[in-house]
Amino acid sequence: MRCYVFPGQGTQKKGMGRSLFGRFPDLGRRADRVLGYSIEELCLDNPERRLSDTAYAQPAIYVVNALHWSAAREDLPPADFFAGHSLGEYSALLAAGAFDFETGLTLVRRRAELMSRIGGGAMAAVIGVSEQIVEETLKQHGATGVVIANHNAPEQFVLSGSREELARIRPVFEEVEGVRGFVPIRVSGPFHAPAMAPAAARFRSLLASVDVGEPRTPVISNVTGRPFGPDAQEIRSLLAEQIAKPVRWTDSIRYLRDAGVSVFTELSESKVLTPLIDRITTTAHEPAPDPRRDLIERIRREVLQPEIGDEALGFDEDASFRQLGLNSVLYVRLARRVATVLGVPVKPDVIFQHRSCAALADHLLTRDDVAQAAAPEPPPAPLREYQDERVTALLRDCANGTLSVDRTIQAIRALA
Repeated sequence: MRCYVFPGQGTQKKGMGRSLFGRFPDLGRRADRVLGYSIEELCLDNPERRLSDTAYAQPAIYVVNALHWSAAREDLPPADFFAGHSLGEYSALLAAGAFDFETGLTLVRRRAELMSRIGGGAMAAVIGVSEQIVEETLKQHGATGVVIANHNAPEQFVLSGSREELARIRPVFEEVEGVRGFVPIRVSGPFHAPAMAPAAARFRSLLASVDVGEPRTPVISNVTGRPFGPDAQEIRSLLAEQIAKPVRWTDSIRYLRDAGVSVFTELSESKVLTPLIDRITTTAHEPAPDPRRDLIERIRREVLQPEIGDEALGFDEDASFRQLGLNSVLYVRLARRVATVLGVPVKPDVIFQHRSCAALADHLLTRDDVAQAAAPEPPPAPLREYQDERVTALLRDCANGTLSVDRTIQAIRALA
């Protein structure tokens, strides 16, 4: 199986799309009508260095990604999945038919305008250490306003926060054992962080009036690391959340790998995602599953957050729920939500008696029905890899039911 991936902001540069504007001139004309200026001139000449401005960079990248997708439709075989990093998610949804080119460009232009209005922030990449070490370092040094914005690879994370806080903790990270780099990123704001919540709220209002359809090909959501569902409202909601939520790129690629994708093709000139994908898919030894840790995180994200908001995500696992101001009504609602999330009955007094994320997780894991529901599914047995990746892709399609045995045999014979 194969997946086409699209990059996001940061890939903009003067001359982008030079080989494709002439090949697909109608796409450029349609973009000009939406934007009110020449997109080809912006991309090829970068007048007044506008590509460094989020308001111009995001529409430019979306259009150039669309040019690459137009070429791929003519030159490459169909995809089984699409994925995009941050802004690239809109290109993936365009490719999957969730909306047309003009609708996507209108959304991207408005998204860029809203995000560019929130300044005072910055981003930086930390390379060489695990997520746990990054989180512990932030906590130990009181960097409460800094969050992980991008989970790009097992040992590459992008931090988002105020310029002052990132400048303060830079020397701290540079002294951490294993850190190979602390690299500031040239952006105009603290993207994919809680500071972007006002932009996300305004964007949600715009999305409510936009026609969004079910993707014809599965598209992976940055927010969940799983495919978007068919419901248009869910797609709109996740697109709004994505502005202020972390990009879970590592989870996305692992999902695709486990779903049988063996061929990842980046549709861009930059090829920034390709090495990240290689790192994710070739990690030799992934940490063993930790049911307790996973359950604590599920309690935070799937039980507490829907009831009390994003405060739940940073809530200490051993802290009492009383600190959140919970009352008896909320205990009832939390019990119902636990039952919904885990698919097993839980009474409100269980929540009341085990009033922290860790205590509740420890109690639930003593119950056979909960432990069974919370246990991760074992990964599928790997298929034998052949030297010809086309054969491997066909065998995976056969294994997951996309192709029949007869059609698989015919296709393999046709490759000979």
